[in-house]
Amino acid sequence: MEQHRTITIDGRTVHYRDEGRDNTRTLVLLHGFLQSLDVWSSYVLSYMNHMRVITIDLPGHGLTDTFCDVHTMDFMAKIVKDVLADAGVEQCVMVGHSMGGYVALAFAERYPYTLRGLGLINSHALADTEEHRRHREEACRSVQANRASYIVGFIPGLFDESRQAALSQDIKDLQEQCLLTSAQSIIAAQQGMAQRPSRIQTLANLEVPTLFVYGKNDPRIPLETGVACAMVPRHSEMLILDGVAHMAFMEERDYVKPRLRNFVDTCYF
Repeated sequence: MEQHRTITIDGRTVHYRDEGRDNTRTLVLLHGFLQSLDVWSSYVLSYMNHMRVITIDLPGHGLTDTFCDVHTMDFMAKIVKDVLADAGVEQCVMVGHSMGGYVALAFAERYPYTLRGLGLINSHALADTEEHRRHREEACRSVQANRASYIVGFIPGLFDESRQAALSQDIKDLQEQCLLTSAQSIIAAQQGMAQRPSRIQTLANLEVPTLFVYGKNDPRIPLETGVACAMVPRHSEMLILDGVAHMAFMEERDYVKPRLRNFVDTCYF
């Protein structure tokens, strides 16, 4: 795989990877909270001979610099647009996991003409409730008290208990990857997610295919929330996975990989 490419924005560095040489189809993958573009490595390896795949370290994550005290989803979407402009991408299918899905929705609202399709994995279009905002504030206090302890304790709960033993190495690798994220960046992302608006209307306005992927046992997104969001777009498909929690693309790689590839093919049909 290629080395990271970089772009400088407002004096800060954003890292991304651009793999594959098929410019007729482009897939952009956006990682979730605390993660980096490396979470998509196995997907990139599977897809790069069939399509162009761009993965991005979102602001404050991976090797990308922290920009400010609050990284809103709209701000991250603007950074994604700048990366795509640097890479010469005019249209793409964009898929985001969790926080990456929130960023993808902000992108869809601001730059709908850029999208051939939109995918949300363990993500949704609703704003935070007051309870969710309180949980984010509590998380910020935990990060300030002991960042490493917060990260190490946070990651296993994203996976279904029935899969944690089999995926123990994945969990360990993800913990090490997420430890790259500074306390300032974690808090900036949490506050940005807390401020995001509902984007149900964005889903309603979409004129491109949409794909929703959920785990039945996701402790963070009730299945009924996902189903309700999937009912909104004009053209949507839903993949619901049994025995899966909040990391569907890692917990069921062998199932999600071909389905996602087929979705991209559909969007360019």
